[in-house]
Amino acid sequence: MASTKIKPKQVEYLNKDFNAFKSTLVEYAKTYFPQSYADFNETSPGMMFIEMASYVGDVLAFHIDEQFRESLLVYAEERKTIYDIAQSYGYKPTVTTPSTVTLDFFQTVPGTGTGNDIKPDYRYAYEISAGSRAKSDEFGVSFRTTDNLDFKVSSSLDPTTVSIYEVDSDNLPTKFLLKKSVRAVSGDIAEERFTFTTAKAYDQVVLEKDNVLEVISCTDSDQNKWYEVESLAQDLVFDDVANTADFDSQLSQYNDTVPYILKMVRSQQRFKTRLRDDNKTMIQFGSGTSNQADEEIVPNPSTVGNTFTNTNFLNTNSALDPANFLDTAVYGKAPSNTTLTFEYSYGGGINDNVPSNSITSANGLTLVLNTLGLNAGLVNESRGSIAVNNEVAATGGRGAETLNEIKENARQYFHAQMRSVSKQDYITRVYNMPSKYGNISKIYITQDDQLNAGEGVLQDQVINQDVLDANDGEIQLSKLQVRVPNPNALNMYVLGYDGSKKLATVNEATKRNIKTYLGPYRILTDAVNIKNAFIINIGVRFSILTKKGYNKEKVILNCIQKLKEYFDVDKWQINQPIILTDVAYELSLVEGVNNIVPPKENNPDGHIVVIENKFKSGDGYSGNIYDINDAISDGTLYPSLDPSVFEVKFPDTDITGRVLGDY
Repeated sequence: MASTKIKPKQVEYLNKDFNAFKSTLVEYAKTYFPQSYADFNETSPGMMFIEMASYVGDVLAFHIDEQFRESLLVYAEERKTIYDIAQSYGYKPTVTTPSTVTLDFFQTVPGTGTGNDIKPDYRYAYEISAGSRAKSDEFGVSFRTTDNLDFKVSSSLDPTTVSIYEVDSDNLPTKFLLKKSVRAVSGDIAEERFTFTTAKAYDQVVLEKDNVLEVISCTDSDQNKWYEVESLAQDLVFDDVANTADFDSQLSQYNDTVPYILKMVRSQQRFKTRLRDDNKTMIQFGSGTSNQADEEIVPNPSTVGNTFTNTNFLNTNSALDPANFLDTAVYGKAPSNTTLTFEYSYGGGINDNVPSNSITSANGLTLVLNTLGLNAGLVNESRGSIAVNNEVAATGGRGAETLNEIKENARQYFHAQMRSVSKQDYITRVYNMPSKYGNISKIYITQDDQLNAGEGVLQDQVINQDVLDANDGEIQLSKLQVRVPNPNALNMYVLGYDGSKKLATVNEATKRNIKTYLGPYRILTDAVNIKNAFIINIGVRFSILTKKGYNKEKVILNCIQKLKEYFDVDKWQINQPIILTDVAYELSLVEGVNNIVPPKENNPDGHIVVIENKFKSGDGYSGNIYDINDAISDGTLYPSLDPSVFEVKFPDTDITGRVLGDY
């Protein structure tokens, strides 16, 4: 008997919704079961089963689409999903942003001395430690200082304002008022303790408060410090030590400007934080649960094949995975038999932007004062005089990022991956280094080059002058030395400020901190040479004609003030040229100026303004000599080939002007 070949049934796979499923099932039944069922009325029992099957198909299709969509950051809509994906990229969503403010602290100190030599007795001047708290009682918002404040120390970068507070019957001062400013951020402070008994791999705890801004510190029962890391695989963390002679006798000479030395330390005590969708912060620890040393757990050439139970017995049949780090501290240590104390800040938001003169409570200060040999009554009096205020309103506080903002920021963060690749990456990273590791005012980066000898030299390559001289000007290609780029290194030229906010070269302590700070972020093949840029001190001379009816002395003083603002050192960068017509234009904006006239003295080329090199180190200048006349081309003064910056160091004397008349 001939066999009957069964024709395969055609299945439609393009259905996505209820109506499509229903229509396809009806057609399927009519095509393949015409003799079995033919009643497709909406109220028939068969249509009930078809619609129930369509309902299940529609629901399943919906959930599959949702799961796929939620797996892609671009299309995800659920808060939990977006949080999870963003944090898997390494980006932590911002719950709230704290506001920032500059706080003015005040304190009185007694006077010391006699007659006209009475001065503040700085022995009674307190130091206010970083982390001290001030509060706006009216709005219920607390602020925490970010840096130490020392009334004893005064510089242009961190000045202490002194004024007479009280006088005696002879009008001689008996008390002085000290004023000093410091940056502060909003946020309440909380402290929580978690007790751990048995070690548990990847143990987790959740902080009680919502909207955690920062984990300030974490210590265990033995006062060991635990560090927050980006991932548990990160075993090198930043730490700092006081820049004293005990740490480094050579670097300690710079401790007035670099109070701390930055270093990388390897620590097993570490944790990472993760934001949950309920705005709670989860803290996760490592997997190290074994009391054995890691080298006894992880195989090495001397222990491979050993079992965990008996390290002295060679067992070649033991399945030992060298990549199995579950029991080691490679991913950090799991806490056990200890209590961890977390101090963290929380809060933030737009309500933290309190108005001016509202932060007046200073009851949460941490004060430091050496009271040895001091009068106890005056000590208490000085302590009680400490007050705080904010002349300017607090700003910057805002609510949580929107979901769309988290998506965009996470993608951008993932592309960057905390690496320093471009010049701007390196510049931004160094500018972000905390000032306690050294101040950086200017940064300029170029590719490194090196001297090379060879044949087939290109015309734009620089010929070594010694080769020409040695051969009476004739070039021997076999000996020709040229400068060629070094693709694996960059030169970072830096400058800082001295105590008077004048440009200064950077000391070795700061350079060391920069190298350490860049270490985790630079590409492995990038070598960074940190060098000092050159400072070219200059003076400016100009001549003007005033308008009739204007006070010439007042006009010239306003012109000098205008150029002081124009040449403000904060506005000038390394290798920035001076355009003489721009300087003249600034002068023309001063009220009463009719015309800018080229100075006649020492101006053979008739420049609209005259720039002079100030170089005598005995007068306080840098000592760098620069031929300014040769460096001017088409009205532009160019800096040297070696990275340099122009600075008017003493504007009160180095900017001079003359009035030639009026009309």
